[in-house]
Amino acid sequence: MTATLPSAPGAPGTSGASATDHTTKTKTRTKPAHGGNHAPRPRAIAVTALLWVFIIAFGFPVLWFVLSAFKPGGELFSYPLTLLPKNWSVSGFTEAWASYDFARYFCNTVIVALVTTVLTVLASAATGYALAKYDNKWLKVFFVCILATTMLPTEVILAPTFIVIRDLGMYDSLAGIIVPSVITATGIFMFRQFFITVPDDLVEAARIDGASEFGIFWRIMLPISRPIMLTLAIFSFQWRWNDYIWPLLVLNDPHQFTIQIALQSIVGAENVNWTVLLGASVISIIPLVLIYLVFQKYVNGADLNAGLKD
Repeated sequence: MTATLPSAPGAPGTSGASATDHTTKTKTRTKPAHGGNHAPRPRAIAVTALLWVFIIAFGFPVLWFVLSAFKPGGELFSYPLTLLPKNWSVSGFTEAWASYDFARYFCNTVIVALVTTVLTVLASAATGYALAKYDNKWLKVFFVCILATTMLPTEVILAPTFIVIRDLGMYDSLAGIIVPSVITATGIFMFRQFFITVPDDLVEAARIDGASEFGIFWRIMLPISRPIMLTLAIFSFQWRWNDYIWPLLVLNDPHQFTIQIALQSIVGAENVNWTVLLGASVISIIPLVLIYLVFQKYVNGADLNAGLKD
């Protein structure tokens, strides 16, 4: 009578089964997952293609506009139309800069945009800090009144604002453009919403350490709000650079004109010098493009919680 003994752990039968199971598991783990995260999804491809369509749709007219500034006057309306200039020319740029006193208009606009931007950021930050960290019912009413101004069309407040500027003696001066543009409801709202997210314990700790209210705002709150400052600075500079209606009402002296009024003056009553107009328009957008390229990486890569700890 023969007895059947159980296989030893090292017996060939059991080792073969274990090896088979291990191989199967290994293949299961190492098998590439087709259609996984690394494979592009049809929806992602469709969204990317749609974005490229929008880029081409919005970017092509801008490209045509910039390249047309380098075309001579006789080539702008020649048929068939071409994207690239056949004869590259910079006469439109040089004539716009020299003949129309474009340098003066450019400097006036830079002064208005820079001064207004700095004052707007500081005033909005201070107002937003007060509305976010001071507990007073009248501050809430004041904040509602500020937001209510966004519901009014610009044309409604042009007349009363003009009367105030005239009575203050700021008519026909760059100060008349700068002062009414300092306070913006958008900037105040942005800073208030950011300062609300800052823990009150941080402010209380600074007060316990003996910091003044101005010191808390200037040395603590303002540095940690750098992303909001840069974002508002970009918006404010763009608003003031492209402003046309208000400078047209306030300024009467040609030496005080900004760049947008200068562009309008190039357009004649009977004819338009398109070469000069295109060259001047391209010059006018260069600062905005440079500002965006320099500061957008700081805004996109900024940490909104920088300097804060749980």
